[in-house]
Amino acid sequence: MLKPYTAPIGVFDSGLGGLSVVQQLQAKMPLEPILYFADTLHVPYGERSDSEIRELTAAAVHWLYENGCKAVVVACNTASAFSLSHLRDFYGETLPIIGLVPAVKPAVQATQTGHIGVLATQGTLRGSLLKDVIEQYAKPAGVTVHTAMSPLLVPFVERGQQHSQACYAELKQILAPLAANQVDQLVLGCTHYPFLAQAIETLYPNVFTLVDSGAAVARQTERILAHQHQLIDDPLHQYSKPPVSKNLSLTLRMVVTGSVAQSRPVVEQLLHHHAFKRPFMLQNAYHD
Repeated sequence: MLKPYTAPIGVFDSGLGGLSVVQQLQAKMPLEPILYFADTLHVPYGERSDSEIRELTAAAVHWLYENGCKAVVVACNTASAFSLSHLRDFYGETLPIIGLVPAVKPAVQATQTGHIGVLATQGTLRGSLLKDVIEQYAKPAGVTVHTAMSPLLVPFVERGQQHSQACYAELKQILAPLAANQVDQLVLGCTHYPFLAQAIETLYPNVFTLVDSGAAVARQTERILAHQHQLIDDPLHQYSKPPVSKNLSLTLRMVVTGSVAQSRPVVEQLLHHHAFKRPFMLQNAYHD
């Protein structure tokens, strides 16, 4: 049974990087309430085992479902790589699950050099989703895919240190081989990485065109909810009155599994980075 159309869209990420996807959802569907779950107690997921990633993701999605969400966006590339099929099998038609697929297809279509790069976590590089899209889009087009990975990048963003000298040094080191191999399209294969865009463009001006999945995920979410008449502005609901106040529905509700005090300044910084227009409420997922 579907949730009420006035219910929020749930968004899950291992940490705070999924706010880059929230920004795209807001831009595409400005009237939709959003409930964001950040598993900051266990971030990052990239180096965890396959089974642990699935268990943590299942727990987060269950929390969002139990708290009334009408759909869940798994705004974490690593979680998507290991959990999408399991989640969809479990929830069936009762809860639409939208996941992230690395944006290899648009990068392949746009490359002028025949070389694209994927900056991703260890978990995403290990999972099947990236391998599948490379097989489906890059290989038939004769495009070479170069990958780059660092376990330090997600923690930099989680601590609000994406403009630190240490972060710049790490990015310069791991992206240098891609620049040397004439990569012109760089796929940001983690939702934390759009927050590194300014640093990458500073280090490698006019070298990479950055490509991420956020806008495509927002479009897919809108399509699925529109098909089910679950959007607040659906014409089917024009004569009904939503049982939630406008102010509450347009407030971003956020929960974290770790420290609220530690997350709050980073959330403020990241939302300011993306010129996010909504006020936000932040609390712990399991404590008032």
